[in-house]
Amino acid sequence: MTGEPRGERRTGLLNGFAAYGMWGLVPLFWPLLKPAGAVEILAHRMVWSLVFVAVAMVFIRRWAWAGELLRQPRRLALVTVAAALITVNWGVYIWAVNNEQVVEAALGYFINPLVTIAIGVLLLKERLRPVQWAAVGIGAAAVLVLTVGYGRPPWISLILAFSFAAYGLVKKKVNLSGLESLTAETAIQFLPALGYLLWLTSQGDSTFTTEGAGHAALLAATGVVTALPLVCFGAAAIRVPLSTLGLLQYLAPVFQFLLGVAYFHEAMPPERWAGFALVWLALTLLTADAWRAAHRIRAGIDRPSTTVTTGTHSAVRNADSVTSGAEPVDDPVDARP
Repeated sequence: MTGEPRGERRTGLLNGFAAYGMWGLVPLFWPLLKPAGAVEILAHRMVWSLVFVAVAMVFIRRWAWAGELLRQPRRLALVTVAAALITVNWGVYIWAVNNEQVVEAALGYFINPLVTIAIGVLLLKERLRPVQWAAVGIGAAAVLVLTVGYGRPPWISLILAFSFAAYGLVKKKVNLSGLESLTAETAIQFLPALGYLLWLTSQGDSTFTTEGAGHAALLAATGVVTALPLVCFGAAAIRVPLSTLGLLQYLAPVFQFLLGVAYFHEAMPPERWAGFALVWLALTLLTADAWRAAHRIRAGIDRPSTTVTTGTHSAVRNADSVTSGAEPVDDPVDARP
């Protein structure tokens, strides 16, 4: 009887490592698409992602959500906002990688949990524990140090972090599963993206038909590169606690950072190391505090109590999600670069 849960957990962990590993190694993929520019790559990503997820939806035969969404203008508007935010996120990330800014892009996903917490305080009026305040403060200091080091604010990092944090907030309000949400968002992106690609072709500037079959295949593969990690993430999310996923999420920016330094040989002067060290310190404090809070919650659940069922259920969900610093969600969704 115990073998099955362990097997499920092992499967979940493998899928989690696969998802965040693919997101972490994706900087190796975008340069392969040159000489296509970032906007052309982005447009192909939108078009081919819809093709990929539409085929997946045909196989699982789950379309009832689409009719419900179309009958709810407010949710549809939120999906449109989410599509716009992830378009900005994807586009800036692709541009950054193909312009040798992998390290700064990785920084964006390191500071994303801190930005998410800050948004929770400012917009949702959430209350933070002292250690969380300290982590946010250290993160802000890191941005100042990096601003001095770069000679400018780390705009790429900030745009990636804020766009993804806002995207997560909107997705929480929409409350669609990962595959359904990606289908809805890419459906909204599809016509503008396809129109741009057709216009690019009419101007003779498209690389899809001029750089050979291999290049065209790579551009089409952007749909797989987008959707496959999300499928793995979905398989992990239903099998392992969100607290575990909260730790695994750091794998992607760690891989990206290592690629930027060791493979792309991007410069890391002392002040940049100092800024990253402050970010890592903030994340360490945040994660340790979250684990302590989760342990206390679970310990309280394990003891006999007269707490009502709904309160216990809420506590379990909070214990599973506290590591990420976000509110608990029933159907976690990720759409990394």
